[in-house]
Amino acid sequence: MKKRCLFSFYVVLVVFCVFIPMQIAAENPKYKDASVHDPSIIEVDNHYYIIGSHAAFAKSSDLISWTQISTNVNNSKLFENIKEQLAEDFEFAKTDTLWASDIIQLKNGKYYLYYCLCEGSSPLSVLGVAVSDNIEGPYEKIESFLYSGTETQFGQTYDATKHPNVIDPHVFYDNDGKLWMVYGSYSGGIFILEMDEDTGLPIDRNTYGTHLGGGNHSRIEGPYIQYNKDTGYYYLFTSFGGLDTKGGYNIRVARSKNPDGPYEDMEGTLFSDVKGKYNTLFDDASIQDFGVKIIGNFAFDEKPNKNNGYVSPGHNSTLYHKDLNAYFLIFHTRFPQAGELHEVRVHQLHFLSNGWPVVSPTRYSGKLAESIDAKLLNGKYKAIIMDKLIVDNITLPKHIEIDNEIINGDVEGEIIKREGNEVNITLENGKEYSGLVFAEWDDLQQKEVINFSGLSQEGEPIYLIKVEE
Repeated sequence: MKKRCLFSFYVVLVVFCVFIPMQIAAENPKYKDASVHDPSIIEVDNHYYIIGSHAAFAKSSDLISWTQISTNVNNSKLFENIKEQLAEDFEFAKTDTLWASDIIQLKNGKYYLYYCLCEGSSPLSVLGVAVSDNIEGPYEKIESFLYSGTETQFGQTYDATKHPNVIDPHVFYDNDGKLWMVYGSYSGGIFILEMDEDTGLPIDRNTYGTHLGGGNHSRIEGPYIQYNKDTGYYYLFTSFGGLDTKGGYNIRVARSKNPDGPYEDMEGTLFSDVKGKYNTLFDDASIQDFGVKIIGNFAFDEKPNKNNGYVSPGHNSTLYHKDLNAYFLIFHTRFPQAGELHEVRVHQLHFLSNGWPVVSPTRYSGKLAESIDAKLLNGKYKAIIMDKLIVDNITLPKHIEIDNEIINGDVEGEIIKREGNEVNITLENGKEYSGLVFAEWDDLQQKEVINFSGLSQEGEPIYLIKVEE
């Protein structure tokens, strides 16, 4: 009897250790940051791995403290000899590094690493897959199966205005158990292929797949698709703009009832129609009005620095944590006054009653956001009100005060609806926003505060962060 009790105790202890770490108190979270450009996440044995460009690799047990495994191709252990195994790919793409990668565990239990290489100043690229029994490798190349920038594949002349740059893969299972790969960057846009889960390769070997959006060299890249069982939608996340500090990188979303589209934004615009103006190169003005923007350049203080703002946040992945029934957004970002330094950040994702996602203004602390009754919204706030322009400007905070239904301060407006923790407000800019109210840890104020995250009817984000006195 005593042994059985001890056994039960240890079982409970193990379960506690496995499932509780992501719900620890938010008091003084111990952040340890990693630098992984274009982070794609996978959960394995209660750890979270992110892989990105240049074979950068990191892992965490709680999404707030990361251990850097590698930073570049030269110190990566993903392959026993990467230069030898991928020699033909390096030669084809005229490069010495990898670009954004993705790892998925298929139903056979093996890990499939989808890698890509690109020349950089042109869409001369190659995309392939390698396999391993271990998430950390070593991986063995299976095949490089997509090429761009040449006239050799599929027996057709390559047209960079309508054919894809074969980089930035994300491979996922849909709700019916079918395997897909979405990919693409700039050039002809974003494409999707149905994959064979027995081989890890495309089912149809004679096509780039279905065009989802982009084209004419528009700056749209880094596709990632997340299904939400509650809304019944597939959400296609992409990054618009350029990735450096001057590029205005920002994350946008479109959605569809089908994994292979068509996808549309909040105003009903088909993503497949979003592309650069004919005969232009990187024409951001042609694309900036489309998509639901959820995060871009902003700062929590009038004097932006590395500790209080983000610059060019983008190329995200997402995570659905089944045990917590919670969604997370994982992305890299640069910072004000920090040059091209980039680090990974994790924020919680929430879904409005209309089915569109909003992102927590403050980074994840190890404790899930707590829904707060909208009636408790009164107080002083910093308001981050973004537009859809793709520019390097940093959105600075405005100071407001909410008193019952009235909003006063640098921006005026009113609350027109409260229901549970969802609020609708109108501002003097003539726009109506829907958003959610929750309590989260604010690292700047070193305390848990009330936040509000919302979207305008045009798909522009707004954050309110309560200023505790």
